[in-house]
Amino acid sequence: MHSKQVGGSVDRSKRLKRHHSLQRAKPPPDKQKKKMASYKVEQLPSPLSVLGEGPHWDVERQSLYYNDIYGGSIHRYDYAENKTYNATIDGFPVISFIIPVKGNDRHFIIGTDRKVTLVDWDGRSEKATFVRTVGEVEPTMEDNRFNDAKVDSKGRFYGGTMRLEAKGDIFEMRLGTFYRYDAKQGKFVTLKEKIGVSNGLCWNEAGNLFYYIDSCDLDVKEYQVDANGDISGERVVIDFRVNGERPPFVPDGMTIDANGSLYVATFGGSTVYKVNSKTGKVELEIKLPCEQVTSAAFGGPNLDILYVTTAAKEFKSPQPAPAGALFAVTGLGVKGTPMYPVDLS
Repeated sequence: MHSKQVGGSVDRSKRLKRHHSLQRAKPPPDKQKKKMASYKVEQLPSPLSVLGEGPHWDVERQSLYYNDIYGGSIHRYDYAENKTYNATIDGFPVISFIIPVKGNDRHFIIGTDRKVTLVDWDGRSEKATFVRTVGEVEPTMEDNRFNDAKVDSKGRFYGGTMRLEAKGDIFEMRLGTFYRYDAKQGKFVTLKEKIGVSNGLCWNEAGNLFYYIDSCDLDVKEYQVDANGDISGERVVIDFRVNGERPPFVPDGMTIDANGSLYVATFGGSTVYKVNSKTGKVELEIKLPCEQVTSAAFGGPNLDILYVTTAAKEFKSPQPAPAGALFAVTGLGVKGTPMYPVDLS
C-alpha cells in the first residue's frame, strides 16, 4: 500500500491564484491558518483502472462500488476486509456507472452504451450477469454513450450522455443530453441538451439544490430542484477558466459534504478542489499522485473518508502508476452525505 502525508492548503497554481484574486481579497494570515487542514492520501488495494469512475458508497454493505469504463468492469471495495472485488459482464465491454438497486442486494444498474442495464452480482464473483434493459436513450446516436450518473434521496436516477472520446476532441461538438428517469412511467425526461461531457452530479443534504458539471463548460452550476425532480434557476458556482482561457484540466466527477462544500475532481489536474458552494471560493486543494483524477465520494463507517477514482488511460500523455488506482483521503475533518440506491418500482 502506498501512503502519502500531505499538508492541506497547498499553494494554488499561479493561474488559479490570479483568477480568485479577481473575485475577492486574500484573507489575513490568521484567518488563513484557521483554514489549514492536514490530510492523508492512501492508495487502496485495487486494480489500476483504465478509466475508473462512478464511486458510490453503500452504507448497508459498508462498501464502495465503482466502475472502470473502458476496462469494462465493476468493483466493490470492502471497507472491513480492505479488499477490492472485481467483475465483468459478458457482452458489455464499456460500463459507464454502477448504482445499487433498492430492495434487492444483488441487483445493480450499469451504463452500457446509451442504455441503463440491470445486472445481478453477489459482490464477490468475477462474473455478473445480465438481467434486463431498464431503458434506452438516443437509439440512433451510435457515437454517444452514457457517462456519469447518480441517484437523489428519493431514489430517482439522473444521468447524461457524451460523444465517445475516440470520435474527436470533446470540445468540438455538444451532442450529449442530461436526463432523469421516471420509473413509474418507464421513460426518460430531458433536463438539459447540448451537453459536451455530462459529469459531476450531487445534491445538498436537503435535496432542494442540485450541482452539475458539463466538463466542456469548465464550471460548476447550481440548480433549484422541484417536487418532480426537474431543475431550474441556473447559477454558476465556480468557473475554472482564467481570463477566458482553459485551465490545464477539466472538471470531472464531484461530491458534496454535509456542510454543502463541493469536491471537484480534475481530469489532468492531479487535484480534488474543495469549493464553497455559496461563494465559489476554493477552500482546499487535495493533491493526488496522478494526473487524471476522475471522481470522488464520501464513505467509511462515519462518512468521513473521501474515496477518489483515477484513470490510467493515455489520452494525451503516458500515465505511470499509480494512475488508475483507488485512493482514500482521511483527515479532512468533514462528513459526507449519504448516497442512495435507485428505486425502479
